[in-house]
Amino acid sequence: MTTKHVLITGGAGFIGSHLADVMIERGFRVTVLDALLPQVHGDAAMDAEGWPVYLNPNVLRIKGNVLDADTFRDALDGVTHLAHLAASVGVGQSMTDILEYTRNNTLAAAVMLQVLSEGGHKIERIAVASSMSIYGEGAYRNAESGERAAPLPRSADQLKAQEWDLTENGAALEPLPTNEDKPLQPGSIYAINKRDHEEMFLSVGRALDIPTVALRLFNAYGSRQALSNPYTGVAAIFISRLVNDSAPLIFEDGEQRRDFVHVRDVAEAFAAVLESDKRIWDAFNVGSGKSITVREIAQVLARLLGKNIAPEILGRYRVGDIRHCFADISKLERVFGIAPKRDFESGMAELIEWVKTAQKPVDRSSESMAQLERGKLLV
Repeated sequence: MTTKHVLITGGAGFIGSHLADVMIERGFRVTVLDALLPQVHGDAAMDAEGWPVYLNPNVLRIKGNVLDADTFRDALDGVTHLAHLAASVGVGQSMTDILEYTRNNTLAAAVMLQVLSEGGHKIERIAVASSMSIYGEGAYRNAESGERAAPLPRSADQLKAQEWDLTENGAALEPLPTNEDKPLQPGSIYAINKRDHEEMFLSVGRALDIPTVALRLFNAYGSRQALSNPYTGVAAIFISRLVNDSAPLIFEDGEQRRDFVHVRDVAEAFAAVLESDKRIWDAFNVGSGKSITVREIAQVLARLLGKNIAPEILGRYRVGDIRHCFADISKLERVFGIAPKRDFESGMAELIEWVKTAQKPVDRSSESMAQLERGKLLV
């Protein structure tokens, strides 16, 4: 019997490295293809060959960029399964580094799909990382009529007036869990890239008769996050501030609701999709199925770190942000039988324990804020 062999693009990163661990545990050979970009890996502990020390020693390693067709083609040698996670991430930065994000996300997808369309490989299944950001605003219900709503983005006038919550014909809108049928309304270049990237893989996957699944990831957290990258997840950014005895900076009023999912649950969702024999071409949410406010996240992290530091509520809007979005995860459980196993409190405690052993992060929030100001992306 031929050993299953998965190629993980971005496999030295936060989620990719955890996926490599899971796939090895499940008997797969694993190759990682990673460009090892300084913004992601610059402050991580690296081995003598320039790879992060946390990366599983049993993976085959290729340093290279998926934008290089020959590199990607060579990396497919003997590979049966493809997990595509390599990407430029971050809503705010995508609105100033438009060309770079579109190159690394949308064009990279085109390069990979062109190579796959030319044949000469053994890929039998694909899982690709999409993002909850493609929804724009999450799902809502009209508080008066009870009917579901998919509101348009908040207006500039509303945001300047610091009227953060959404309304419909004067009625308040109540946030609901967002399912995969919600219309897509991406509000940033990153979100647009991810929408296009998801649809490209599903379309070409169908054409090539390769079962393909896009996983719409909500806010992943856990060990190996790039704590010094000011464009990474909000939990890591808050930790970086707190460890440096600074207040977490919160846009709007801090009452916006998000869904935080442990990185191991994300990795196990990818593994379930890759191991499945279901012939399917579709998108699925990967989240915890629970919501928490951004203010509460900052408070929990401060408590777990032993820091008596309250968050700083900025009362400003960052262009591309949405008010509420949290996941309905019933479809993933129904189709693939996979559900999250880790709760927020214990997962965050585990993250904090890892932070205590990691290199102290550099707080780069000020440069991120300055970039947003220069780009006129703060209201």
